[in-house]
Amino acid sequence: MFKEENAKIRKAILQAVEGWPDEVLNKKPSMDEWSPIQILDHLHLMEGMVAKNVGRQLESEKSEKAVKKPIQLTVSRMVKVDAPKHVVPSEEYISLAEMKKRLEDSRALLHRVYDGTTIEELENKSMPHPVFGKVPLIQWFPFVGLHEKRHLKQLEKTLDKLKSEKTG
Repeated sequence: MFKEENAKIRKAILQAVEGWPDEVLNKKPSMDEWSPIQILDHLHLMEGMVAKNVGRQLESEKSEKAVKKPIQLTVSRMVKVDAPKHVVPSEEYISLAEMKKRLEDSRALLHRVYDGTTIEELENKSMPHPVFGKVPLIQWFPFVGLHEKRHLKQLEKTLDKLKSEKTG
């Protein structure tokens, strides 16, 4: 079940940033890299967008069935994908406490969308993905977790850079 897997990945993400001061979490290791908070903001924006768009597709008569896609490839960071504009994190300073609240809210929205429909509806409708094309709605829920797993690796590398910057 996707909820348990997504919860496990989210827990690992939150554990990775636990105990770090907000000042460090808001620091970019370089101009062209995201800060740890920006990575979390991206995850929150993506999850909220997925939930809203799946909800829209469920209401749409035009949404069509699609074949399952190899969404597990999402975890690989070998393929670089630029974040769509609407899920690019902001440059604003955000506390970890505020970011945790945003992440809780987007997760609650995702669960409400899932719990408010049927598996059959989710299997018979789809939504476009920038890499995979039309993806059945049922796959968007585990996709959120796979997407977070991908960014967990990025988050860990970013924190390592910030740690060595501090000690080096």
